[in-house]
Amino acid sequence: MGEQRKVRCTHCQSENQSIFSSEIAVHFRGLEGLNKPIVWVFQDVLACLNCGHAEFTVPGKELEVLRTGSPVEGAAVWLGGSGDREEDQR
Repeated sequence: MGEQRKVRCTHCQSENQSIFSSEIAVHFRGLEGLNKPIVWVFQDVLACLNCGHAEFTVPGKELEVLRTGSPVEGAAVWLGGSGDREEDQR
């Protein structure tokens, strides 16, 4: 199990929390989000084992992608593709 923390949950005030490694794909909402990059966040997540509330911090470059909706050099993003390898390499 993850590393135990003795900090109270901001949602239910429980001290029953753990830190876990994670890979989170953040998607823009709605149909217009289909044309925007998917932002990958590889951060530790603090999860309350009582109510399920979880917290993590989005790193700077990935946060800029979320602010602008456009790729940023050095950020972990996926721009999508048609599934056609030849077309994806253009």
